[in-house]
Amino acid sequence: MKDGAERLVVDASRVASEGDVLEGEIDCVDIDEEFVHPFGGVRYRLEVKVFGTELLVRGRLEQDFDLVCSRCGKDFDDTVKVEDFTISYEIDEKSPEVDLTEDVREGIILALPSFPVCSEECPGVEQKSAEPGDERWNALDGLNFGG
Repeated sequence: MKDGAERLVVDASRVASEGDVLEGEIDCVDIDEEFVHPFGGVRYRLEVKVFGTELLVRGRLEQDFDLVCSRCGKDFDDTVKVEDFTISYEIDEKSPEVDLTEDVREGIILALPSFPVCSEECPGVEQKSAEPGDERWNALDGLNFGG
């Protein structure tokens, strides 16, 4: 993550006894790859609750990306979603602040598809044969190796 980037910090000492909901957007995904370009920030809706010396964080994350289809090579936009983001942090009275930024960033990055596809119906790159087929192999089609 770049220095001076936005941070998502929770002060556990200020979380209501019934818990709080955090909603917003944070620009924390700084991927600079040829085929993956984030735009906008990570949108989040997180429920935070303190249980003794633990801060439990659960919720939803989503981030828009410009991706390159692994089948046809065309650019397309997609939203990467994490529906069940869950993490807990140990806290104490001396350091009640918890920085969620890196875990939010990691959650989005881990949800990125390994092989993004613009649509399930994408036929991929059209295959063109550079040379005509070798007709000598056609003679093997008629052979019967069964007994």
